[in-house]
Parts: sequence; C-alpha cells; structure tokens
Amino acid sequence: MKILLIAESREGKVLGGTYELIAFAAKMNAESVMFLVGDESVLPKYDGKLYLADGKTVGEYNPDVHKQLVLDLIAKENPDMVAFCHSSYGWDLAPRIACTLKAAQVSEVVDVVDGVPVVPVCNSKLRRDVKAKTAKTVVTLQAGAFGLSDEPSGTPVVEKIVVTGGGRVQFTGYEQAASGGIDLGKAKVIVSAGRGIGKPENVAMIAGLAKALGGEYGASRPVVDSEWVEHNRQVGTTGQTVTPKLYVACGISGAIQHLAGMKKSEFIVAINTDKDAPIGDVADVLVVADLKQFVPLLTEKIKSL
Repeated sequence: MKILLIAESREGKVLGGTYELIAFAAKMNAESVMFLVGDESVLPKYDGKLYLADGKTVGEYNPDVHKQLVLDLIAKENPDMVAFCHSSYGWDLAPRIACTLKAAQVSEVVDVVDGVPVVPVCNSKLRRDVKAKTAKTVVTLQAGAFGLSDEPSGTPVVEKIVVTGGGRVQFTGYEQAASGGIDLGKAKVIVSAGRGIGKPENVAMIAGLAKALGGEYGASRPVVDSEWVEHNRQVGTTGQTVTPKLYVACGISGAIQHLAGMKKSEFIVAINTDKDAPIGDVADVLVVADLKQFVPLLTEKIKSL
C-alpha cells in the first residue's frame, strides 16, 4: 500500500500534525510520499520523498491550486490512500479530492486495526472499522490520535513543484482570534467537567474543587455545546490545549478530541463511574466513584488541610 501524506505549514513552520500523518502511515505498514506547500528552509523531519511547492508563490491556502497539485501527484504516484489532518485545511481540501476522484472519504480516523481505519461513533462511545469499496480512499486523521514512538527524524528527498496558473482565491494572511476570558494554558491546576456531571447546576461543584486546589475549571465539548460552560473554558482539539501540573477530569469518558487537548498534563486524575472509560488509559489515578458524592467530599477535605 502507498499513502500520499498531505502535510501542513503555517507562516513557514511545519505543523505538528505532519508527524501524526507519518505515524499513521507506519501503523498502516504502508509506503508513503509527502506533499507540502511551505518553505524550503523549514522542512519536516521525514525519511522519504517530499514534493514541495513554494508557499510564498502559491499561498499557504489556495483551494483550486492546491487541489490541482494534489491531483497531479495522485496521477504521478498512484497512491492507494490520501491522508490529511482533520484540520480546517483538511476539512476543505479532502472532500474536493474525494469528489473529483469519486473515492470514498473516511473522516476523523482515530486508530487502525488490521490495516483498516477506525472512526468514533455515538459521541465517541463506540468505534467502527471502515473499509472503503473504492480503489482509492481519502482519509482525515483526528488530532492527537497518532503519535511517533520516538522523536521525528530523517531528511526528505525533495522534489520541487513548479506551479503555473493561479486560483480564484488570494491568500492574504492569518488573523489572530480575539482573546478574552480565562487562559487555561497558563493554569497549573485544571479541574474539568464532562457530561457525567449530570446537569448545569453541578458546574459550581467542579468550580469549587478547582478553587480549593488553587486552579481553574474547564470543560469537555459536550458541556460547552450544552451551554453549561462558556467556550473559552473548553479543553480539546476545538478548544484549548493545556499542560498543567495537575489535571482532574470529572465525568469525562475520554474521547480522542478531549484527550488530544490534555494528555500531556504532568499528572492526571480521572473520576468516573466506568472503570473501563478511555480516560483511564491516560490517567495516573482513576477514581471509580460517583463524582457527585466524591467531589464535594474531596473539596471539603482539601479545604481542611
């Protein structure tokens, strides 16, 4: 099997998701080649062939041009699979490629089992294997799902792509999102609420534990989507990525989107009624208990110290 990896760069810097693509190819036990629109002076550490288009000439995002460049490489390399990161770039470009190729698209891949992509279903409570019926497959990889066992290494064999013609979009740059509210990235202790807290009134209980520990409270996406907590407290791929000294997950099952945002915390405590919840795989301590009973008791005990 051969996979065409669609790497990403921003403002001349290779994004970390590029190495998740490499890890995915390794798990698929597949040969790979890579495509990148970027800067020749900043290349990914990759032991393979890299097709490079100059980002200053093409623009780091130009859907018509980038699509054609990828299609040209597919015609040249004839890969069985085309892999993107599940990012704004991948969301936009992957379906354009799949539609043109009349190929199946498998989105948000979180694992590989026996060479078959695995995706989450039912709010990540279940998983299913997805095998395409088309000759080629386009996939997007959920952030944080794949990682190299060692530090990235290697020097790519670069083949530059000369681009002729332009698209209908002109890339002008990036606009920094307005900042506001709490910055969880600076918190040394974070206590996060998941769907398991039961109701919005219980957010105060989570906030109370966070205050007792001298930290801030956060939340998983379902809690934010339910409007129990404001978005600037969301932890995960669509929220903030945090690395506190202590992370306490309350009623959080451990969907890959959430784990990607907090699994690099120094010490993780998970409180859940399900001893087999995925959050237990990354937790240093798993407390199997009803958080509505355990958290108030823990808070009072901490206050009494």
